[in-house]
Amino acid sequence: MIKAGIIGATGYAGGELVRILMGHKDVEVKWYGSRSYIDQKYAAVYQNLFQIVEGVCKDDNMEELANQVDVIFTATPQGYCASLLKEEILSKVKIIDLSADFRIKDQKVYEEWYKIEHKSPQFLPEAVYGLCEINREKIKGARILANPGCYPTCSILSIYPLAREGLIDMNTLIIDAKSGTSGAGRGAKVDNLYCEVNENIKAYGVATHRHTPEIEEQLTLASGTKTVLNFTPHLVPMNRGILVTAYASLKREVSYDKVKEIYDRYYAGEQFVRVLEKGVCPQTKWVEGSNYVDVNFQIDPRTGRVIMMGAMDNLVKGAAGQAVQNMNLMFGLPEKEGLNLVPMFP
Repeated sequence: MIKAGIIGATGYAGGELVRILMGHKDVEVKWYGSRSYIDQKYAAVYQNLFQIVEGVCKDDNMEELANQVDVIFTATPQGYCASLLKEEILSKVKIIDLSADFRIKDQKVYEEWYKIEHKSPQFLPEAVYGLCEINREKIKGARILANPGCYPTCSILSIYPLAREGLIDMNTLIIDAKSGTSGAGRGAKVDNLYCEVNENIKAYGVATHRHTPEIEEQLTLASGTKTVLNFTPHLVPMNRGILVTAYASLKREVSYDKVKEIYDRYYAGEQFVRVLEKGVCPQTKWVEGSNYVDVNFQIDPRTGRVIMMGAMDNLVKGAAGQAVQNMNLMFGLPEKEGLNLVPMFP
């Protein structure tokens, strides 16, 4: 039985981790870390887990936790994990970090976009970017795992096959993305109040969103071409879900059947990426509560562009589900263990 500890267990991603791990036959959660709710019953914070989770919230002492568990999930703000990580801790336990601290290999780029100093840059070369469908073999041997961001996961998986095959001009790439409000976290913010969000949709982080360099770095690696793109996220009045619509110019004329063959070939063996049938556009409702990503595309011969689309649950495949998928690989377990979550509908 794998012993797990969660730091940041009372945020939305942390709560989703607990929910998923309660259904994982090979994992026991030993530590519910939460600086805000120390000594309170975890089920008093998330009443949906009443009589399911009996644990009490503890502090966020990573050094003490490393002596008690096999894996630590850090569902914490940027900068937290990097500020505490030491070789002594990594020698005892595996770390799966749900923040951005180890996603971007270039320290200067991280510090420029996140406006904080990176406290443990010595671990950046070792950290593995945990997008299982791309880095599966590297993940298996990782000590420190950078769990991808929600927008990057959906964006990269929607675009990756065509970027890898060299079919699209990477400098023409534009990503339009929408997210439910849980992506902004559980903290109290005026912009996320019901009256601010309901019956409203808005762009935010225009030309400045911090997931931009993460997407650019991974698509540069995929395509072999330095990628600079426009990424514009939008907040929509729903709890969960991400919808990505990406546009790029094709380098040459190509048929639907050829592009479909590429997507099918790249994702044929993937448990959690579903390539939809012709003419079917992904919808967030079809993946809600699950670890699935639905992808599809449409060629526009009039403009010589291809539209690449993806939908997923930002809290599952975009955070906690992907973290569990990574954990399974790191500990030699079946990749889908604990993640056979049928999408909820309606």
